[in-house]
Amino acid sequence: MRRLLLVDLFAGNRIILRYVKRRSSQICATCKEKRMNQEERFMREALRQAKKAYALEEVPIGCVIEYEGKIIARGYNRRNTDKNTLAHAELLAIKKASKKLGDWRLEGCTMYITLEPCQMCAGAIVQARISRVVVGSMNPKAGCAGSILNLLQMPQFNHQVELTTGVLLEECSAMLSGFFRELREKKGKNH
Repeated sequence: MRRLLLVDLFAGNRIILRYVKRRSSQICATCKEKRMNQEERFMREALRQAKKAYALEEVPIGCVIEYEGKIIARGYNRRNTDKNTLAHAELLAIKKASKKLGDWRLEGCTMYITLEPCQMCAGAIVQARISRVVVGSMNPKAGCAGSILNLLQMPQFNHQVELTTGVLLEECSAMLSGFFRELREKKGKNH
C-alpha cells in the first residue's frame, strides 16, 4: 500500500493536505501489461535520443516527455557540443515541453530518461512539477533518484514525483557501457 500526498487547497497561509491510500494490487494485470508496454515504447524513443548524443561523442543520455499519450518534447545530452553545463537531456526536454504546453508547470507529464538524473536535473524535474519519471539505468556515482539520494521524492519539498526504474535496463546500460569502453580505448591509443 502506498500513500500519495495531495495538496488540496491553500487556506490563507496554511496548506491543507490529505493523504490518499492506493493499493497497487487493485491495478489489473492487463492494465499493468499495457503500462509496461507503453513505458518500453517511450523508453525506446529516449534511447533514440541517446543515440544522437552518442553520434556527437557525448555521453549517450536521451529523454522524452509524454503528455496524454503523446511525446511533446525530446532531448539528448549536448554538454560538450554546446559548451554548456546546462545542456543535459532532461533540461533541454523540459524547456521544449514548457514551450509546447505554454506553462512551466508540467503536471500530468511523464519523463522517460535513459540514465538516472543528476542533482541539477532532479531539481528541475521537481520544480517543473513533472508527475512521473521513468528511468532506464541507475547512476551509482551521481544519481539523485535513489542511488545517492532521492530528490524526486523528498517529503520536505512541495512536490514529489512518482518514480519507476529499470525500464529497458539492459539496453540503456549497454549503450552507456559501450560508450565509456570506446572512450577508454581511444584514450589508451593516444597515450
